[in-house]
Amino acid sequence: MEKATFGAGCFWGVEAAFRKVEGVKSTSVGYMGGHFPNPCYLDVLSRITGHAEVVQVEYDPKSVSYDDLLAVFWGIHDPTTLNRQGADKGEQYRSVIFCHNAQQLERAQQSKAKLQMSGKFEQNIVTQIKPASEYYLATAEHQQYFEKKGRR
Repeated sequence: MEKATFGAGCFWGVEAAFRKVEGVKSTSVGYMGGHFPNPCYLDVLSRITGHAEVVQVEYDPKSVSYDDLLAVFWGIHDPTTLNRQGADKGEQYRSVIFCHNAQQLERAQQSKAKLQMSGKFEQNIVTQIKPASEYYLATAEHQQYFEKKGRR
């Protein structure tokens, strides 16, 4: 199994999208990329931590490639809006790929460049690509939130 971590707005919808991907064995939502140890949801919401809401995906690379996961990531949000997805505003909703190894970093950078060159977006892609850092798991109430609320 391998891990991939993505931020693309509110983590509830992002997690729901990745849970539908064949080869994804598990998902969890949490926080990454900040400077505040052990943040809770309200800390991150207050914009004092520097963290992004993220989904961490555990996947079987024999069943689904990292490139496939990147395609899902690019397809579920607008990577041209800085610190915003829809009505959600703030740095915690930024578009970001946290890479767990050098291969992921290279694939993410290539994927971003290819998408930018494709002409799909009139504006520049602002997605950050960074090395993975400490991951803080969100509380149980936030895990698989849409499934708990009867939404998929």
